[in-house]
Amino acid sequence: MKKPILPLFTLVILITGCRVISRDRDSVIVKQIFSEALTDTTSYRNLRHLCTKIGGRICGSPEAAEAVQWSKKLLEGMDLDTVYLQDCMVRHWVRGEDETVTVNPGSNNSFPLHACAIGGSVGTDKIGITAKVIEVKDFDELEKLGRDKIEGRIVFFNHPADPSHYYTFSAYGEVAAYRVSGAARAVRFGAIAVVVRSATLALDDNPHTGIMHYPDSGTKIPAVAIGTNDADKLSFFLKQDPELDLLIRLSCREYPETHSGNVIGEIRGSDRPEEVIAFGGHIDAWDNGQGAHDDGVGVIQTIEVLRIFRTLGIKPRHTLRVVVFMDEEVDQRGAKVYAENAIRDARYPVGDPRYRKHIAAVESDRGGFTPFGFSIDASQAQIEKIRKWKDLLLPYGIYMFDKGGSGVDIGGLKPLGIPLIALVTDSQRYFDYQHAATDTFDKVNRREMQLGSAAIAALVWMIDQKGF
Repeated sequence: MKKPILPLFTLVILITGCRVISRDRDSVIVKQIFSEALTDTTSYRNLRHLCTKIGGRICGSPEAAEAVQWSKKLLEGMDLDTVYLQDCMVRHWVRGEDETVTVNPGSNNSFPLHACAIGGSVGTDKIGITAKVIEVKDFDELEKLGRDKIEGRIVFFNHPADPSHYYTFSAYGEVAAYRVSGAARAVRFGAIAVVVRSATLALDDNPHTGIMHYPDSGTKIPAVAIGTNDADKLSFFLKQDPELDLLIRLSCREYPETHSGNVIGEIRGSDRPEEVIAFGGHIDAWDNGQGAHDDGVGVIQTIEVLRIFRTLGIKPRHTLRVVVFMDEEVDQRGAKVYAENAIRDARYPVGDPRYRKHIAAVESDRGGFTPFGFSIDASQAQIEKIRKWKDLLLPYGIYMFDKGGSGVDIGGLKPLGIPLIALVTDSQRYFDYQHAATDTFDKVNRREMQLGSAAIAALVWMIDQKGF
């Protein structure tokens, strides 16, 4: 006997009804995720410990080693299916105690500047370097001045961040180059040291560090950053006296490389355990602060994703993997090792127990401020699929799903052709704190941070349910 054929209008009603039921279910789960994140204080307590008990944890340091073991123990206590370390070698640069920058040393009108060594800088001897200063606003001016004007002097890069940018990462991108390569560019013309205006829009006395790069061969000269107020002050006095002296004394130095690694925790997928959704932040942080917004928050937010899934009893279809990356700030060794392993694992034959295929990766490394949405490095088709989920997150202020960059730690996964996604937050205050001594736990608002945790968890859940 033939089965009766349902009228077309009945099929439409049934199909439409299924979609409504599915949509309602999605909304319920997303609401549960946000409610759990916003009412539980576990993550905030974890961040407090990371920042105040361990503190600054630049790669190679005892604090970084402690942070690795602490995060591994934290994950082991969460009833995950797998927790393991992924070994890598890292550089070991130590700031030292002496960071002295003095205008007109030894004179009656001498005064100190708020300064810190730029990460990776060579130090000076105990006496330090004293020389005349020449102020330049950019690399073009450096080139025009040439060796005749620069040789034997200290170059002062005074390039203020442009406040007309709404998106402060754009302003940062324009000025960070002077910190990163200022010494390498200035030494070509005979400079003996560089002073760099801090890469921030804030006007204060807090110098901001960060990594710098020397050429592979040749002379290496000391490099320091000074607070923006002091940059304005130094510029003012140079206009009064272009021949003033500056003393720089640093005790920083580089030690042999040492072992460290990423920390990885997983909830195994029920349907497709060989397919991985990865998410993470970097545990290393500059030693002059506590690494709260950069990037303690990102680590805690992504660990929180697994806690939320476990607490709510959500069983993922794919394997969920948190990656606590090491060494984002200096040389991205953890990211490189992770990408190498992920690409290798994807090349094993399907069915091989070593085979693992990433389907998406998410990074949090833009501070613990109010989240706006996500920046997505993916094909247009993949982006459009993610945008279909926008209505589910819009009630929680998550409205941005734009094509753009992802993050330093997951960027190496690009050859896999998967969506690489970064949490986007309100950036207005981020560079007030980034790489400065003021990047401390008390600057993080728990609710803002947890909105970010929930946004990532909800996105991960949608990826897990819908796939690509």
